[in-house]
Amino acid sequence: MKHLPNCKLNIGLRVVRKREDGYHDIDTVFYPVYGLYDELEVEQAESLSFEQEGIAVDCKAEDNLILRCYRLMASRYPQIGNVRIRFKKNIPFGAGLGGGSSDAAHMAIALNELFDLGLSKEQLAAEVRELGADCPFFIYNTPCHAQGIGEILTPIDFSLAGYRLVMLKPDVSVSTREAYSGLVPSGVCLPAIGEWKHYVNDFETTVFARHPQLGIIKQRLLDLGAVYASMSGSGSTIFGLFENNAESRTLADLGTLEKEFAPMILFNDTLRER
Repeated sequence: MKHLPNCKLNIGLRVVRKREDGYHDIDTVFYPVYGLYDELEVEQAESLSFEQEGIAVDCKAEDNLILRCYRLMASRYPQIGNVRIRFKKNIPFGAGLGGGSSDAAHMAIALNELFDLGLSKEQLAAEVRELGADCPFFIYNTPCHAQGIGEILTPIDFSLAGYRLVMLKPDVSVSTREAYSGLVPSGVCLPAIGEWKHYVNDFETTVFARHPQLGIIKQRLLDLGAVYASMSGSGSTIFGLFENNAESRTLADLGTLEKEFAPMILFNDTLRER
């Protein structure tokens, strides 16, 4: 059984307030990107095994969200037996793209199918919520307005299909703790979705101050003709959206940008709906 855990973008992100429990309420739009994905294969086996290739992840194998999801689900559903897991990491980690959360959500979906658990999407979302605030989004995998700490999801009628997406992930890592350090909640929510081209990401204030190259990359994308450019989540991926009829010469300039800020992971594709 093969699954392709895809990544997401944040279209705008306001940090509204700090809560009494120490977390922050946010207001953002999660948008699925199906063209960039990890690869996950799960099958029943006599013993539990986990094989990984692709981009190296900065944690021990047993701490990988895929195995954490397996242990969580197996502790609650005795019909879940041993599995062989083969995993290829393509989505950069620590990039604001939700790759690890997507892996966990798709692992839950795979187990639900493989062992005939009969869980609804709502039940699966509840199971994976404790693994990460944005894990439930990848159960639904459709554009959503996200509030609370990211777990309160409202599906929205919003499509970026036809736009050319350029994502640039330089060799910069930004932890969530670092992104929040020094950030003053704005107390402001996003305007209506029709105003998305004017959305801002509050994390850019603190992250760009520490990593100026990220701000430079964003401005270069705007200079190249992006109708919208932003950092995704708490970083460090910077993305731009271009009209799909953008001149090929303009998009070819991305090669120069990639060399200037090398090493860098570049993703360039036309967005589509599933």
